[in-house]
Amino acid sequence: MCFEMPKLAEAQTGNLYYGAKGDKVAEVQRKLKQWGYYDGPVDASYGPKTFAAVQLFQRKNGLKVDGVVGPATAAAMGVSLNVGKSTTAYTPSRGGSNRNDVLLLARLIHGEARGEPYIGKVAVGAVVLNRVESPKFPNTIAGVIYQPGAFTAVADGQMWLDPDQESINAAVDALNGWDPSGGALYYYNPAKTTSGWIWSRPVITVIGKHRFAR
Repeated sequence: MCFEMPKLAEAQTGNLYYGAKGDKVAEVQRKLKQWGYYDGPVDASYGPKTFAAVQLFQRKNGLKVDGVVGPATAAAMGVSLNVGKSTTAYTPSRGGSNRNDVLLLARLIHGEARGEPYIGKVAVGAVVLNRVESPKFPNTIAGVIYQPGAFTAVADGQMWLDPDQESINAAVDALNGWDPSGGALYYYNPAKTTSGWIWSRPVITVIGKHRFAR
């Protein structure tokens, strides 16, 4: 079935990001290829090569480097973001497949990774889904999130802040299989953690202020 990103405050941003498909993605790919940022196929699918090319374009042009073609990046590229539904349609491949799962995961991401780069937000969502798939943890998104002591944002109530659109986007990307954490089951901020045990976990990658570990 076709899964569409939930709207926040009934607004459709039209942003292009990892997992999107459609003519606008192809237009971005053609421009990036013409300018020498992209060497992949013009296939109208926003995959890893397109994401990396957008980041490079943003870095070279003094834009926020998040891999998302939002209003500022689109303006710099000369791309209009007036898109149809097909650009933000997704087919979920892991973890969960309904709006409740997306919004629950987005709340967790917003509470845990607010202020982190976009890829770091996706990685936090991916950790939740990696736990769902692991026999060591509950086998539902809600079960993982509400497991006692699992997430600071649940304990201190930050999870119940309304998630912004970027957190919703990150939840959708994680549900669609993007895992920047590299398969991590844990993450922590070394400047804040007081757990000696978490420091013993093998670190896979570092994104923003978070270390992602097995």
